[in-house]
Amino acid sequence: MSTPPPSSPETEQPRKPGDVAGLGTTRIAEAIATGEFGILHRIELLLWGIFLLAAFAAFYFAQVVLMPIVLALLITLTLTPVVRWLRRRGVPQVVSAIGIVVLISVVFGYGLYIMSGPVSNLMDEVPELGTRLQDKLSTLTSSFEQMQRATEQVEKLADGTDPDMGQQEVRAVVDSQRGLLSRALTSLVGAGTALFIALILTMFLLSNWDMFQLKIVTAMPTLTDKKRALGIVRSIEKQVSRYLAAITVINAGLGVAIGVALWLIGMDYPYLWGLAAFLLNYLPFMGAMAGTVAAGVISLLTFDSVSYALLAPLTYFALTSIEGQIITPTLVGRQLEMNVVAVFVTVIFWTWFWGIPGALMAVPFLLLLKVICDNVAGLKVLGTFLSGAPPVIDKDENEDSSAAV
Repeated sequence: MSTPPPSSPETEQPRKPGDVAGLGTTRIAEAIATGEFGILHRIELLLWGIFLLAAFAAFYFAQVVLMPIVLALLITLTLTPVVRWLRRRGVPQVVSAIGIVVLISVVFGYGLYIMSGPVSNLMDEVPELGTRLQDKLSTLTSSFEQMQRATEQVEKLADGTDPDMGQQEVRAVVDSQRGLLSRALTSLVGAGTALFIALILTMFLLSNWDMFQLKIVTAMPTLTDKKRALGIVRSIEKQVSRYLAAITVINAGLGVAIGVALWLIGMDYPYLWGLAAFLLNYLPFMGAMAGTVAAGVISLLTFDSVSYALLAPLTYFALTSIEGQIITPTLVGRQLEMNVVAVFVTVIFWTWFWGIPGALMAVPFLLLLKVICDNVAGLKVLGTFLSGAPPVIDKDENEDSSAAV
């Protein structure tokens, strides 16, 4: 009986690209020796790097378009449990979605209306704030000012500067202040436009949220993938809505407490301070510091005694510390706690990337990423790192580590 001839490279069956199992041992050894696999791996990493850079650039330049969409998604995740609760009581989903969005718009518009007067009065007093603050701190800064004047005079004599340059510098400072105010107003108008678009999009998302979930599930190929996708979507919805709702209630209570406390101290516009505390507390770390500094500056301009003026910033700092260290961990719960380092780095990155709106969305973004990592087996290591809870060590692993030590 004749034996089949040995296979040669010319008679080998065609191999699919990337099919390592179809390669012979000799061919694999040759590929490793020539560095073919290493080159392909480096090319793949390079392509991923280019893709990430292009994605970051697209997200950066598309901020005006993406910000309302992201804000609408966050609002939708927060309000979806309310819409489902109303639907279980017979209210159609479309009616409840429209009613909730209209209610939010009315409340937001009324808040802007009642705050327009104090804000306008405060803006009129802005040009005087610098002079009044300088008078308050004149005893502390007099020696530094004398040194600065002497240094400027020496520089003018050395450079032959025109004495009228002082007036030109004053005009330049005034022009820069006007430019800052105009940019602030432009930013507020842009934020208002983004919020309006986000509310309209929220109304459509709330009306069709279950349909979007069904489309995501039906797009998965297998039953296991469908169950996993549904679990991830429901977990994201539950945890993000729970976090944002709890933070909103906590911030509202903090705003009321700070407004009442500063009213008892004698600060002007206490309800404006309460609203500022409510909004600033959405900014992790930076919000409390900005509110404390602002309360200290305005308090120095309001009261004659410096020691009494310190009472307002100390009160603000004490109330925000109690909220951050006791109230929020208790009400939000251990399940939603995240790594403080990860939160801080995320806030810095999104502040640099999208400014103040990015800082406001940083923690929900991180929470969304954590939920996805907790439900995907290959990303559970990253989810454990993002979690603020201490890691759970098995008894066998603990005994093995003790024996190794």
